[in-house]
Amino acid sequence: MKKLLLLLLTMTPLVSFSQQIIADDIDRFWNAYDKIVVEKDSLKQLDLIKTLYIDKATPGLGGIMKARRYTAEEFVYAINHYPKFWNSVRNNTLKSKEFSKEINEGVAKLKDIYPDLKPVNTYFEIGILRTGGTTMDGMLLIGSEVALTDRSVVTEEFDKKYPHLRSYFDTEPINDVVFLNVHEYIHTQQKETIGNSLLSQTIMEGAAEFLAEISLNVKSPNPQIEFGYKNEEKIKQEYVKEMFSSNIYNWLMNSPDNQFKMRDLGYFVGYAICKRYYELAQDKKQAVKEMINLDYNNETALISFAEKTNYFDKPLSFYKAEFEKRIPTVVAISPIKNGSKKVKSGKTQITITFSQPLNGRNSGIDFGPLGADYFPKLSPNRVWSEDKKSITLEADLEPNKHYQFVVDKTFRNNEGIRIKPYLVEFTTKK
Repeated sequence: MKKLLLLLLTMTPLVSFSQQIIADDIDRFWNAYDKIVVEKDSLKQLDLIKTLYIDKATPGLGGIMKARRYTAEEFVYAINHYPKFWNSVRNNTLKSKEFSKEINEGVAKLKDIYPDLKPVNTYFEIGILRTGGTTMDGMLLIGSEVALTDRSVVTEEFDKKYPHLRSYFDTEPINDVVFLNVHEYIHTQQKETIGNSLLSQTIMEGAAEFLAEISLNVKSPNPQIEFGYKNEEKIKQEYVKEMFSSNIYNWLMNSPDNQFKMRDLGYFVGYAICKRYYELAQDKKQAVKEMINLDYNNETALISFAEKTNYFDKPLSFYKAEFEKRIPTVVAISPIKNGSKKVKSGKTQITITFSQPLNGRNSGIDFGPLGADYFPKLSPNRVWSEDKKSITLEADLEPNKHYQFVVDKTFRNNEGIRIKPYLVEFTTKK
């Protein structure tokens, strides 16, 4: 009887408060892969990835496809163009089920420092190299083709497209799957998963990184942390220039081709802020709770949290004011005057002039508060001035009609700073 009980215990994975670890889609992917690589007809290949993988998906595969906008066509392209990569990573992805016990133990340790932890299912998936781990719709999603890699995995087929992956794979990510899972688990407990500014996304990521570290009692495996402390002052000097920007991509999910030659340094800044907050707190468990429950997109609450650490040399209000001086604005609309009630109907050109040169690539014109019925008919043709300080739109205006449109935040300058939205409103003559 004792032997039978012992056998049952060794066969049953340790489960912490009803969460599940699901890796069913891994086998489905490789089943589809084996049939696609011997099929020459591209339409049949597409049908195979759909019927054998995507259509049979767990909710986790649906979640990671939604989160990273993966398509069936992209899967087929990657299978056909990266054969060395897939062959080198296959055995590692098949090890996903071996991590169940360690992951559950890691989550149990997280619950020790944060007793309010809610159970979340973890799904091991195979995507197309755009994430090692993320969350979506209350699920924790592991991109196994990224997270379960090591230095033996071949990247030469996509080094130009994903230049950061070679150095990442060399860090042997498969050894840090538990840390990654706990980091992402923390994201599932936070109020937001997408910050509305660099500062909010930075602290959101930093909290997950720091709390994973203290719950597991191991150092973060990510090289940004050690590098960050060695270059902290210079990093802070550059970071404060952009902390209130909605553009995160100079600091997160960016290329190592930057002034520091290190990607994702926003993780370090957020980590350093959260670590100092924790160290200064008298009640450590309360500090953990405050980090997880922080309303990251409430700027007042976010600033208050960061100010308590005295991490930056000056008050955050100073950096915000300095940043706002650099925000591009609309300075003129011609030949129409904004607010005019005597605009001539018919085909006309509308030129929008900005306070500084923009990047000449991104442009967005959206509905005004009154909606689609008040939006003018605009030609897709848009012409930038040579100095990129203005753009000209072609409109077909009806008589005796009230029009509105918004020059929206899609416009941005070469630093990635988005413009202040501007409402254009006018009425044509009868």
